[in-house]
Amino acid sequence: MAQGPAPLDKVRNIWIFAHIDAGKTTTSERILFYTGRIHKIGETHDWEGTMDWMEQEKERGITITSAATTAFWKDKQINLIDTPGHVDFTIEVERSLRVLDGGIAVFDASQWVEPQSETVWKQADKYGVARIAFVNKMDKTGWDFFMTVESIKKKLAGNKVVPIQLPLGIENDFYGVVDLVQMKAFTFEGDHGEKIVEIEIPADVKEKAESMRLELMEKVAEQDDALMEKYFAEWELSVEEIKKGLRKWVVANTLYPVTCGTALQNKWVQLVIDAACDYLPSPIDVNGWMVDAMNPDNKEEIRKIPMADNSSLGALAFKIATDPFVWRITYVRVYSGTLKAGSYVFNPVSGEKERVGRLLQMHSNERIEIEEIRSGHIGAVIGLKDTKTGDTLCDMNDKFLVESMEFPEPVIHISVEPKTKADQEKMGMALNKLAEEDPSFRVSSNPETNQTIIAWMGELHLDIIVDRMKREFKVECNVGAPQVAYRETIRNVVVDAECKYSKQSWGRGQYGHVVITFEPYKEAEADDKDGIKLVNKFVNKVVWGTIPKEYIPGVEKWLNEAYGRWILAGYPMVDVKATLTFGSYHDVDSSELAFKIAASKAFRIACKKAQPVLLEPIMKVEINTPEEYMGDVLGQVNSKRGRIEEMGQRGLAKVITAYIPLSEMFGYSTELRSASQWRATYAMEFHHYDEVPANVATKIREERGFKLEEDED
Repeated sequence: MAQGPAPLDKVRNIWIFAHIDAGKTTTSERILFYTGRIHKIGETHDWEGTMDWMEQEKERGITITSAATTAFWKDKQINLIDTPGHVDFTIEVERSLRVLDGGIAVFDASQWVEPQSETVWKQADKYGVARIAFVNKMDKTGWDFFMTVESIKKKLAGNKVVPIQLPLGIENDFYGVVDLVQMKAFTFEGDHGEKIVEIEIPADVKEKAESMRLELMEKVAEQDDALMEKYFAEWELSVEEIKKGLRKWVVANTLYPVTCGTALQNKWVQLVIDAACDYLPSPIDVNGWMVDAMNPDNKEEIRKIPMADNSSLGALAFKIATDPFVWRITYVRVYSGTLKAGSYVFNPVSGEKERVGRLLQMHSNERIEIEEIRSGHIGAVIGLKDTKTGDTLCDMNDKFLVESMEFPEPVIHISVEPKTKADQEKMGMALNKLAEEDPSFRVSSNPETNQTIIAWMGELHLDIIVDRMKREFKVECNVGAPQVAYRETIRNVVVDAECKYSKQSWGRGQYGHVVITFEPYKEAEADDKDGIKLVNKFVNKVVWGTIPKEYIPGVEKWLNEAYGRWILAGYPMVDVKATLTFGSYHDVDSSELAFKIAASKAFRIACKKAQPVLLEPIMKVEINTPEEYMGDVLGQVNSKRGRIEEMGQRGLAKVITAYIPLSEMFGYSTELRSASQWRATYAMEFHHYDEVPANVATKIREERGFKLEEDED
């Protein structure tokens, strides 16, 4: 049976994130056990984890899809989402971040800050999500709590980081912590560390603990004038004052408390749950207890709606899941109002009215039926047919949007074809359902070859998709060789590229005349210094009357289509700004088609003068290797057109950070293992697009049979 929802100030909507193998899902499992949500601990390495329920997750020992559950701790309700640690599934983190209020960042004490932790931390910065840190695996050889804290400061949050615990013992002798807020020491007893035992603070760490507590009080006090005044007067703050101050500044993203423990050994996770409940925000702490409601017809028009059960309904669909028993489950966060089973809602994105069937409280892949989802809570809906990830659900009579989500562009694509005619009939349905679930997975068709093209984030992502097609949808398919998602752009400005298209025939003729300036879209660089955002822009500066306004959309539409297939090697054109500055028309012969043709010819003329170039995706690669293989690994990086960004030490291993073109990374796992006797590992993520060297660009164009087009008469 589902327990009734807690008052909003007692609710914590949180997610757990970490780099792969840092112990994130193991920590989630302990939280469920200590809160009484489960009564037997399932280990990831034994394929028994509660939150990793997919067969692919159990087999690989990694989290692939985010899983939601609800648990209760003391007087708090915790709506928890466990997210993947592998960069290929970053979309699961992105959409969870959009609907959650706080997070627990898990770090491996022997590895410090790893690449995916850094990526997700930056995503959390973008959404303004509050965080606490849990330094895990304190019993592991080579751990260093203080180096991990310094690594968090250096790579993630600077002086906003403050430890609130001090570990006792090292590696296998790690036996307890000093709680710096209460200035008490604790250890744990029982088969699963259920019993918290208070002990005396050991004499050999007392001075260190007192010094760290002073630093903690200073961090809390310097954010508040009243606390600062008291601290300077008495050099002491009460436990309640420290907790109140910490919570205030954690909610404001001004401080990030750091805890420690070892989840696998069942030690100190209860104190992490306490910290999450004490310091992370409730829904009413975020955005002033108000929801930003955007007018669907004018998104700059925003009004405030109270985050209350009796307000107008505003909910965000943040995840779609395919279920073999109930077909389609839509996960939602209700921001305002109350979502009720059997009610009708409006989707302002699709413009469709939808009926809410059943409502569910999820526990991983288990479902508990409920009657309503109140403001500030997370649940799932059965029965929505036209709602996609990122869509808003609102009242029929009060239509508005809550802020949607951005999804990363896939960087690799391949062709797939069914093995048999029976597979062909099922493959389309399977791909569409998978694309519904995962907005970072794209499906399209190539009209020239009649092939189905799928695009994805990485090799593991593809492996999982193909495996799911086979197991869940019973589809066998052949997969082509991976292809890099290259892009094209221009270097130079071409002012007033002009084309006057005039064609006479019996009857009505065709006439369209445009003058367009093309230039690199510098605003994109301002939006994102790494050039990750690849966008185009159309500007109309024509004085009305020069070209009738009904022909302007034709010019813009054709240019947008042209950007998708021109001009060096058939890849989409990006980062181009087109400004329509002048033109003329004929009263009888002009048409939208004529202006489309004129725009296309102006674009071709301009591209030859604008010095078009190919762009390729560049990956940020972090390689972790024993020192004796450092030379071989560096040689591999250099041979792949890699640029070394940084070399350092992490625990006992050497760490190389480099930027390497994606085209050079296929098969790198095997190469790296061979060079290091299977002891080196790497992680990579998309970082930015950069210009392809001329010799490589020539080879790519030759392979695709492209030459710069000549002017058409």
